[in-house]
Amino acid sequence: MRRICFRRIFYLKQQFKVKKIYTILGLVTLSLGIVGVFLPLLPTTPFILLSAFLFARGSQRLNRWLLNHRVFGKMIHDYQEEKSIPLHAKIYAISLLWISISYATFFVATEKLWLQILLVSIATAVTTHILSFKTKK
Repeated sequence: MRRICFRRIFYLKQQFKVKKIYTILGLVTLSLGIVGVFLPLLPTTPFILLSAFLFARGSQRLNRWLLNHRVFGKMIHDYQEEKSIPLHAKIYAISLLWISISYATFFVATEKLWLQILLVSIATAVTTHILSFKTKK
């Protein structure tokens, strides 16, 4: 007679729930990334990279689909394998970042110096992070 291991069954059920959560979060971030293609203030790349990370832990089928996607697959491959960002993407991301932060600093957060300093600090950190990657030609 075979002995039932309830711990193993409980572990498998928990693992299934975690995979579902990763998959759902991956779908949400993928949706935000796709919307970001059309809305200039919503970044595409971080959401697509995050969805690749989440799909790798939640759904092998969706992960394969995303890695083989004709638009997003190359972006993910360049980031994961080569740790590089194309020059045009760097220029676009940094330009859009500073335009958005400048607008928010000078027209939205005009009365709050601490918020202006915070926004400029975040933009500086993100710019440094983006420039720290190799440039793919």
